[in-house]
Amino acid sequence: MQAIILVGGEGTRLRPLTFVDPKQMLPILGVPMLERVLTNLALHGVTDVVLSLGYLPGRFLEKYPDNRIVGLKVSYAVEPERLDTAGAIRFAALHAGVDETFIVINGDVLTDLNITKLMELHRARGAEATIALHPVEDPSRFGVVSTDDDGRVRAFIEKPSRESAPTNNINAGTYIMEPSVLDAIEPNARVSVERVTFPLLVERGTLYAMPDDSYWLDTGTPESYLQANFDALSGRRAMTTHPEISGKNWIADSVTLGEKVRVLSSAIESGATIGAGTVIDHCVIMAGAVIEEGCTIRHSVVGPKAVIGANSSLLATCVVAHGHHVPANSHLEGDVRVGGPA
Repeated sequence: MQAIILVGGEGTRLRPLTFVDPKQMLPILGVPMLERVLTNLALHGVTDVVLSLGYLPGRFLEKYPDNRIVGLKVSYAVEPERLDTAGAIRFAALHAGVDETFIVINGDVLTDLNITKLMELHRARGAEATIALHPVEDPSRFGVVSTDDDGRVRAFIEKPSRESAPTNNINAGTYIMEPSVLDAIEPNARVSVERVTFPLLVERGTLYAMPDDSYWLDTGTPESYLQANFDALSGRRAMTTHPEISGKNWIADSVTLGEKVRVLSSAIESGATIGAGTVIDHCVIMAGAVIEEGCTIRHSVVGPKAVIGANSSLLATCVVAHGHHVPANSHLEGDVRVGGPA
């Protein structure tokens, strides 16, 4: 079975981390987010994956040059120009020669969704497309999906106000599609699957949806990216734990820890150095980062090879770019993003 993974977005909400790496390449306890997404697909019979690429495509090709990820065969469909979600699906499907029922996944969503069950509903209803749904407290940032008792979608409303949303079941970013859907997408054009294609299928009466209570996390913000790591540390569903987790921390073997360092519910990637007397509390410290002595870092992300000068404090929720140097004795707090292109 084939799956298309949408990984073409620029990850603007996660900047400055995504100036160098696409968000799907960001690590969760040392494992790129993309690999965790594909691991769940493999559990449900997917054998071939097409990565729909647009932003920093070379980073994927460099990381996986043998066209294999977690045992799955991978091909790369690099958009010549931005085509939006439906356009990207069509381009990738034609690139891979998709000619039978296929799966589409948003590459920045972590879930342990039972895709086999979703496929069973899709086939039982004779649907052209079937959407996985997930309940959320505030649906205003998502596509809201209203269905009848049979699962047929009555309305697909993209990002309604909280007050006007007819339900709190949102589009969870996993779809089953028939090749006929591709014919409904205008060729070589920017087309949104949420705003154009799904409403068209609603009119046809061929769009279905399945509510589900699976683990589900949209990792597109610093807060949710940190949450993904915390969930992995605590062994939440869809987040396989590592034997190296100790005291709710994951610290790579090649990390250097100074004297009297305290690490609390954090992930520290390979090659990082943590200076004496430093406190790392609910953080992700990426590969090769240097935290000098006497620092306090809480609920923050320090990018690869970044340097945090001695006696500095970074409090919720700071994000430091790849290779950026925060001067000694700095105090940063709140939604602070430092570093990246000038």
